[in-house]
Amino acid sequence: MANPEFLGLVHSLQATAEAALGDINAATASANRDGLLAADRARQTADRSLKLLSMLAEKTRGNLDFTEAEVLSNAVTSLRERLHN
Repeated sequence: MANPEFLGLVHSLQATAEAALGDINAATASANRDGLLAADRARQTADRSLKLLSMLAEKTRGNLDFTEAEVLSNAVTSLRERLHN
């Protein structure tokens, strides 16, 4: 059974990156207010979240259930595609 706290962590890191890239309305407003959406800061924030998710995937490999592994893998893949295109 998937751990809700783990899934929440993954979603939180992904949402932070997406907000920095301008994807999520409420989160984007908050990030903008906190100064995280300046072009250089936004990219840096999104990249940092991707690095954290990638590290999390590496360190937990083989220890996650199917749902946790899939959610984490999808988050990494999605952000990697956004940042490297």
